[in-house]
Amino acid sequence: MSIQINYKTAFLKKKSSNLVLFVDENFNITTLKKFTSNKDYSFISDLLSINDKKKEIIAFDISSRKKIILISLKKKLTNSAAESLGAKFYDIFKDAKQNHYDINSDCPKNILKNFIGYFLHGLRLKSYSFNKYKSKKENKNLFINVVGANVPSLSDQLKFKAIEEGTFFARDLVSEPGNILHPDEYAKRLNLLKKIGLKVNVYDEKKLKKLGMNTLLGVGQGSIRGSYLVTMEWKGISSNSKPIAFVGKGVCFDTGGISLKPAKFMEDMTYDMAGSATVVGLMKSLALRKAKVNAIGVVGLVENMPGGNAQRPGDIVKSYSGKTVEILNTDAEGRLVLADALTYTEEKYKPKFIIDLATLTGAIIVSLGSEYAGLFSNNDKLSNQLIDAGEKTEEKVWRMPLNKNFDKLIDSKNADMQNINYVGGAGSTTAAQFLQRFILNKTPWAHLDIAGMAFSKYGGALNSGGATGYGVRLLNKLVEDYYE
Repeated sequence: MSIQINYKTAFLKKKSSNLVLFVDENFNITTLKKFTSNKDYSFISDLLSINDKKKEIIAFDISSRKKIILISLKKKLTNSAAESLGAKFYDIFKDAKQNHYDINSDCPKNILKNFIGYFLHGLRLKSYSFNKYKSKKENKNLFINVVGANVPSLSDQLKFKAIEEGTFFARDLVSEPGNILHPDEYAKRLNLLKKIGLKVNVYDEKKLKKLGMNTLLGVGQGSIRGSYLVTMEWKGISSNSKPIAFVGKGVCFDTGGISLKPAKFMEDMTYDMAGSATVVGLMKSLALRKAKVNAIGVVGLVENMPGGNAQRPGDIVKSYSGKTVEILNTDAEGRLVLADALTYTEEKYKPKFIIDLATLTGAIIVSLGSEYAGLFSNNDKLSNQLIDAGEKTEEKVWRMPLNKNFDKLIDSKNADMQNINYVGGAGSTTAAQFLQRFILNKTPWAHLDIAGMAFSKYGGALNSGGATGYGVRLLNKLVEDYYE
């Protein structure tokens, strides 16, 4: 659905078709007198006296073409609660025949600053849909006029739009089928981000072989598609300032390779590149809003396929770091992609911190379901910042343990390490423990296992099902609150 929002300074006319007013928790409607007739005002007052005021949104049909919608606001309203309220508004009225709404931005006293901005942000995030490949598309439009004293500033409008575009771009990438968004196509799309001010470098197989990125290349060697490492740089401040870095797993389709996955639900493995999509969406948002920070995005793009040239269980490969890895299961491939990407990012850019994101393990879904991403880190300060940003955006993280005692589960008799824990248990932790070995210089690092968060079959507060774009808003908030 297309949403068109216009901001005006003039007050609403009494004959506006669908009028939206914000009221306090007690549904005090005295402000309604300005916008409606005495007859309609009395009608609504009478209905309110017998209505369930526990509801946040109540709509009154004044005629077949006119609604008056009251939205009650709690005194201690958070940013995320305001966004959820906007999303709820969209859900209720998206299919209404009358698609024009006049929103009076005047709110009760002591309500969240920039409430209207967050409300509309939630509404737009919820409106996303991926219908690119449907032959019959619904060409619905929602027209919203926002008037009154609390219209968001132009800078806030641009900020919200940048975050939305980054989130939607991430959702688009995750939603694309594997036959369309293979690594070759993905690399081409990322190259186009130069247009918005990002410096993009694409390392193809020839360059990766020269660099010695054999763990990444090993994952993709069974595919007819290429394998790539793509770096995106945003310079928003002095070039002397150390950048912050984000690394994403971009397995465009994951069959499991020779260690083939079961056929059931394998189609969902188109979203095994969601970690990379989050990094890309974040970098787009930072560039569009001209964030005052230096940031690096690095993504490893591969396709994990069985074939005559595919990597075998039992193979031993030498990583970019120089450490060797015994491949016991080719379906534990994401950590192999990230291993080379992490060491390269640390060595080349010497960042303040590195955060990697990946749909890495099914075990994290067993642990945390679809409510939290798993957070593993070598740094308490960075962990606390991520937890705080997650609470503010409702893209929550839960810190999980790392400990040297887990190392024995991934030590190999034939190489420096093996890519799975054959003993069993602690699947997500041993995967993170594996990644930590490729942070060579004690750079503050956090790993977010987003396997349960990247895709939702039933939808969430700010998405209607499918790709969620999880992590774009979380990491943008981290940057905004702590690094700008």
